[in-house]
This record gives sequence, C-alpha cells and structure tokens, in this order.
Amino acid sequence: MRDFFRNIGPGPLIAAAFIGPGTVTVCTLAGVKFGYTLLWAMGLSIVATIFLQEMAARLGVISQKGLAELLRTELQHPILKFIVMFLVLSAILVGNAAYEAGNISGGVLGVETLFGSKSLVFNEVEVNVYVLILGAIAFVALYIGNYRVIERFLIFLVILMSVAFLSTAILTKPDWSAIFSGLFMPELRKNSLLTVIALIGTTVVPYNLFLHTSLAKTKWTSKVDVKLAKRDTVIAVVLGGFVSMSIIISAAGLPLKEVLNASDLAASLEPVFGANAKYLLSVGLFAAGITSAITAPLAAAYVASGCLGWPADLKSKRFRIVWILVLGLGVLFSTLGFKPIAVIKFAQVANGLLLPIVAIFLLLVMNNSKILGKYVNSKLQNVIVVLIILLTFVLGVKGILSAMDSF
Repeated sequence: MRDFFRNIGPGPLIAAAFIGPGTVTVCTLAGVKFGYTLLWAMGLSIVATIFLQEMAARLGVISQKGLAELLRTELQHPILKFIVMFLVLSAILVGNAAYEAGNISGGVLGVETLFGSKSLVFNEVEVNVYVLILGAIAFVALYIGNYRVIERFLIFLVILMSVAFLSTAILTKPDWSAIFSGLFMPELRKNSLLTVIALIGTTVVPYNLFLHTSLAKTKWTSKVDVKLAKRDTVIAVVLGGFVSMSIIISAAGLPLKEVLNASDLAASLEPVFGANAKYLLSVGLFAAGITSAITAPLAAAYVASGCLGWPADLKSKRFRIVWILVLGLGVLFSTLGFKPIAVIKFAQVANGLLLPIVAIFLLLVMNNSKILGKYVNSKLQNVIVVLIILLTFVLGVKGILSAMDSF
C-alpha cells in the first residue's frame, strides 16, 4: 500500500485539471436539463481521455521530453512549425490566462455559498477577499517550486473534491436503474447534442496532454516505470469520471429546471436533502476551482518553456514569470469582475484548431520507433485513437463555430 501511494503520479493532477468550474457547471446543466440520460457521453469522454492521456504519459516517460518540446524539435517545415507554435502558445498561454479568472471565480462561488460574500474597498474599487485568498494559495503552492509538494497538495484537493461530489450524489438517493440505463444505453434527446459536445469538450482538452508529458518525465525517469504511469493515468481519469458523473447525478436528483451553475445547485440541494448536501457540494466546487487555478498556470509555464526552448525548471525565473503572469491576470480579471470576452473567444478558436492537430501529431509520434522503441502504439490503440481524432475534429469545429457565432 505504501508503494502504491508513493507511485501515485501526475494522474490526479490531470484529473484536477479537467474537473474545473467549467466542467462542474456543464455537468450540473446536463443533469438538470436531461437527468441521467447523458451519463453515456461522460463515459465516452473518459474512455477517450484515458487513451490520449496514457499516450501522453508514455511519451513523457520514454522520451523524457515534453509534448511542446517535441513539437518544436520534430516539426521540420518552418511554416508549419510557426503555425503550430503560434496555435500552442495562443491556446495554452493566452487561453489559460483568460480562463484562470473562471477557475478562481468558481472556487470563490463555493466559499461564498458557505460563508457569504466578503469584500474590501480600495479607492472606490471593490475587491473580493476570497479572490485574493485563493490567488495567494495558488501562488504559494507554485512558488515553492517543489514538484512533490505541488503533487501532494493537489492529490489532497482531488481526494477532498471526490469525497464531496460522490457523497453529494449518494445523499440525493438516485435511481440506480436509471443511472445504469443512462450510462450503457445511449440516448440523444432533443436539443441535447450541444450538451453532449460540451461534456466531452470539457474532459478531452489539449492543455492536459502538454501538462501530462511534462509531469510524467518529472515523476518517472526509467522505461520500466511505463506500467506505473499507465496505472496512475487509468485510476485517476476513471476517478475523475466518477466525480463528473456524480455532479450530473446530484443535479438530476432535483425537480428543478432553472439551476444555472453549481452554486445554484448547492443552494437548491439544502431544502431538499439537508444542509450537508449544500456543504459538500460547496467544498467540491471550491476544490475544483483551486486545483484548476494551480494547474492552468503550471501548464502554461511548461508549454512556454517547451515552445521557446527554456529549461522546464519550476524554480527558474522564466518559468516563474509565465505562471505568475497567468495567475496574476486571472486574479485581476476575477477581482474586477472583468470578463476578457474577446481573448476567451480567440482562445476558443485556437483550441478548436489545436486539439485535432495535437491529437494527430501525438498519434504520429506514438508510432515513431526512433523516439519510443518498443513502446510504440499497438494496432488496436491506433484504431481507437483514429476514432478519437475524428471526435476531436468535431469538437474543434464546434468550438470554432461557437466562438465565431458569438463575435
């Protein structure tokens, strides 16, 4: 058991990264609008995530390089390299800076549901106290610059988040037969297609692939550790899937149709299932926000280092400048209540273009014996990943169109 916990690696950090406030909100809306019927979509997204993240982890362990670094060194055509590097930096660096405000604000919603809002006024500017506290927690965790400390802190938060959301789902006394039906008998109700795409899109995200390769090579340095990396990935992503499904189940247990986000869900649970449900969901929302507030700047720093050829050292000045910039912008936007809509839309377009490109590149690299030797993909893995790439293409097109429609 001691060896098991010692070998827990970046998997929980990846789960922490994809279960952010955005995922919590999408799962909440899915449960409120469609009950248990879209659980199959989350199950599908978890399967896709396992395959992609396992490849990313294996690539990091064997090559001892990050995905951004491999993109920079393996792409030979200068124009193609420039386009891909531009998309990577735009989607991950700029995008995470824009999304960071949502991560922090999501965590703040969880705290405010429990304790109410608290603010200070400086020169007629109202500042949310909880935003500053969450920003400070994320700053300290990252500034320590010790991977093991960050890993353990995030694993603690993931466990806290998992217990909170799973307990909330159990408190709602769900219909288990309806749950199994929703999970294993796919149904596409009227007006549910966009929600299905959103559920998959919040789980299968490009920045986690970059983050996973970088963290895997930090955690493991021997080829014999590939099995440990695979086990770590599967357990963590499946656990993350259960957490997401728990949110859907909790939301489906309420006879309401006007819940807009997880904070509303927490408030709505109290009169029906008691104060414990409200507290549990609020703690889960806080943990989801703070974990994503830590992993998003971390991923941005790893990506920038790989693209620009910097050493990926958590204590290096350039590495710290990147994550401080991303975190600082998130705190600023969240504090002022400013939503960088134009930047977010730009990031959505960049992510939409980047996701299938990265998935295709990852597939090609995973079949390159010069890089991976005997650890290349099997034929079955290739077939499944090709199907996933088609899925990522659909998600990418949807992301681009949705961003374009709102301009």
